[in-house]
Amino acid sequence: MYELKTKENDRDVIEFIENVEAPKKREDAYKLIDIFSETTGFQAKMWGTSIIGFGYYHYKYESGHEGDAPLVGFSPRKAKISLYFAPGDPHREDLLKDFGKHTTGKGCVYINKIADIDVEVLKELIKQSVTFLNNIYPNR
Repeated sequence: MYELKTKENDRDVIEFIENVEAPKKREDAYKLIDIFSETTGFQAKMWGTSIIGFGYYHYKYESGHEGDAPLVGFSPRKAKISLYFAPGDPHREDLLKDFGKHTTGKGCVYINKIADIDVEVLKELIKQSVTFLNNIYPNR
């Protein structure tokens, strides 16, 4: 049976950030912790080896696959900062129009640095994602 690799764990978030090589990316990671924490009301937790997540939800697919995932999160990766929002949220694209310089992947939004984006739009993306997931998965 498939074992989910990205699970919440007790690794130290600050220690993880302190090991990020680029000083500017470290600084942005600390700012993002403040933004995500203040917006969600959740404390930063490590998920897997490199994702900083806030809150969680339990999902179960029709296939029977189930697990836990952070409501929102980010990872200060070498190339870009990955922002994790609700997969499948149809309204995310509307907010991204005014977000600033970014690219998107299947479930992520990628930025180079906080200075490239509108922080108020980031807060709206976080709120929208949490609301969307809480509506779909109300029983955590």
